[in-house]
Amino acid sequence: MNHTFRLLTVQILALALRFPLLRTKWLHAVPTLALIGCTQPQASGMRVALVTPGSVADAAWNSGAFEGLQRIRDSLRVHVSHVEARTPTEQIEALRTYAAQGYDLVFAHGFEFQDAAERVSATYPHTAFIVTSGRRSRDNVSPLIFRLEEASYLAGMVAGQLSKTGVLGFIGGIELPPIEAAYQGWVNGAKRVNPAIKSRKVYLNSFDDVAAGREAALALIGAGADMFHHNADAAALGLFQAVKQSRGVYVMGANADQTSLAPDHVLGNAVIDLPQAFLLVALELKRGDFAPHVEAFGLKSGVVRYVPNPRLDSLIPGFLKSKMAAAADSIVKGTLVAAPRPSSMEASAPRLPEHMSARAPA
Repeated sequence: MNHTFRLLTVQILALALRFPLLRTKWLHAVPTLALIGCTQPQASGMRVALVTPGSVADAAWNSGAFEGLQRIRDSLRVHVSHVEARTPTEQIEALRTYAAQGYDLVFAHGFEFQDAAERVSATYPHTAFIVTSGRRSRDNVSPLIFRLEEASYLAGMVAGQLSKTGVLGFIGGIELPPIEAAYQGWVNGAKRVNPAIKSRKVYLNSFDDVAAGREAALALIGAGADMFHHNADAAALGLFQAVKQSRGVYVMGANADQTSLAPDHVLGNAVIDLPQAFLLVALELKRGDFAPHVEAFGLKSGVVRYVPNPRLDSLIPGFLKSKMAAAADSIVKGTLVAAPRPSSMEASAPRLPEHMSARAPA
């Protein structure tokens, strides 16, 4: 069975999870799709793969990566494949399998993939491994760094100004350095406009437990939180459920524009344009001018940005918009640090031949 089939089945399964009426059709479609998948020849030319640590139906981190893979496929007309790998063992095996099959480019989607990518890359030097939210560049492994804290800082300014209770709530999946940095950016932004603001956070130790996300949100609402942010992937769907049921409670989307999940309760979103970032890397590789390097994206790049909800624009006073614009300008200029990053997150570049150079554009 080839990878084209596996990609197609993931797409249909994602739809089935969102639309229950499709589940029966999905079950009947699998045998037919399997037959088609096994009889189609493998695509030729450049091949690109994606390994995610969770479901691509999360409407956030993983779905954005999957959309990026599809954009690469549609824009460059290349063969693509995706697999979900949750445990460290599964992640190493997935990376090794793609490399052994001769894939040119493999996106290892998450901070937690750094060590696995380095381990596998030593055996497969002709495959380029891209670790999203990675922490260093080594040989044929390159990190994509997303300074989401810069957009979360602006979201925090909105939350700090509009909170009626003076209490913020944050729900994270697993406490990883990039997630904690985005949380700190959120708190720092809120304190810029309201130094007395308080913040409470909960880490679920899961990116998939929707029920736990909902329960944590309800507990925080009970403790007074009326403004929420998150970085919990699919588990955050429970947060949106809780917020929609609570009057006067609002939430900021993370990683993607999540306004549609609760249009009357999402004030804005700290967004990473993963499809654009993925396509830029694939274009470099296809042109033949890709070299291992550190690639960082912040507000300056436009890949990371704050996206407001136009439906609730009337809630944002003009003076706050002016303060946010000034803060964004300072962040872009480098005179304002949204949140300090620990040394474990500061990506380092390898020593390259003289004709190559490490880059960090943001």
